[in-house]
Amino acid sequence: MTARAPWRTVLTDITPLRVSADYRRLWFGLSVGQLGQQMTAVAVAIQVFDLTGSSFAVGLVGLFALVPLVAFGLYGGAVADAVDRRKLGLVASLGLWLLSIVLAVQAFLGAGSVALLYAVVAVQAACFAVNNPARSAIIPRLLPPHLLPSANALSTASFNLGYTVGPLLGGVIYGAFGPAAAYGVDCVTFTAALYALWRLPPVPPLGVVRRAGLASVLEGLRYLRTRPNVLMTFLVDLCAMVLAQPRALFPAIAASFYGGGKATVGLLSASPAIGALAAVTLSGWIGRVRRQGRAIVMAVVAYGAVIAALGLSRLLWVGVVLLALSGAADMVSSVYRNTILQVATPDDMRGRLQGVFIVVVAGGPRLGDFTSGSIASLTSETAAIVAGGTACVAATLLLAARYRGFLRYDATAPVP
Repeated sequence: MTARAPWRTVLTDITPLRVSADYRRLWFGLSVGQLGQQMTAVAVAIQVFDLTGSSFAVGLVGLFALVPLVAFGLYGGAVADAVDRRKLGLVASLGLWLLSIVLAVQAFLGAGSVALLYAVVAVQAACFAVNNPARSAIIPRLLPPHLLPSANALSTASFNLGYTVGPLLGGVIYGAFGPAAAYGVDCVTFTAALYALWRLPPVPPLGVVRRAGLASVLEGLRYLRTRPNVLMTFLVDLCAMVLAQPRALFPAIAASFYGGGKATVGLLSASPAIGALAAVTLSGWIGRVRRQGRAIVMAVVAYGAVIAALGLSRLLWVGVVLLALSGAADMVSSVYRNTILQVATPDDMRGRLQGVFIVVVAGGPRLGDFTSGSIASLTSETAAIVAGGTACVAATLLLAARYRGFLRYDATAPVP
């Protein structure tokens, strides 16, 4: 057997892209599509502000997206367990593409309707909430279990690259050519995601198939409640996102901690994604870890610790490094949480639990914004960040003590 070159044991493992043409097309298509969708997200925010001059109106964009994400995330997961996931992903993706066309047309015609923008954002969130569980539940059918950690690292890289580069490109194109151009680029790039799904083989449901509906959603929630290892993946993520998410405080700490302005806010906002991308680049080891539950706990504890340290930092470069480390820790946690969810969950439950995942991922950071903002208003930004990071560490360790089996979770013998 030929030994692997030393650099291959450190750098990102791209084996999933080599061994599966279907996964390779899906990953590339979604990466390009994510870039365009993030361009659209920033373009909508800028257009709403241009039309209203109100930051509150821009904030309402998130509210109009959150409610459909929660409602359709749960229902969309149930649908993904009841129908061919490829067809469901195609229908939802086609909806997202048509909505991007609507945005481009309204900008080209100069419609100037904030209500229309809110409506499109809400329907986009609903389509995304249906599409994402179907897409995520497809991946374990394309790759063997031992490659899923590497595949999830690649997905994390795709997301963070889109989250970092997409808004930057969206802002530049909007400023240079107007909103219609930014939305138009999204229309073009999203065809890559549609093509990738079109080329997939059928992915019909396996095992017991139940009609999508409230009973199916409740069955998934009951299953989650009785599966401690899968449940823990959600609980520890909520510890990080609800208790120790400092995003809402970036404008305040940019000025009060570092004496900066909007550029400093942008740097702070980008730092976690940069850290996550750096960690992905050096993630060649990630598929060799067996005790994935223990790795998640360690990553979330590290996340809370560096956020607590952020509250005490007063040098900008230190704050940037700490936020980059938080992004790296979150990347490790995210990869293993996704892997446990995909491997330890039976196929006929994957869609519903991926729907719960969407709700946690969408709702957790927004609750975190409310938590940190509320505590800061009652005390100070320093107290809110330090207390949040410390609470994250304490809560994660208490959960690990409560669910000790999670620390013993073995990737070679997955137990939900």
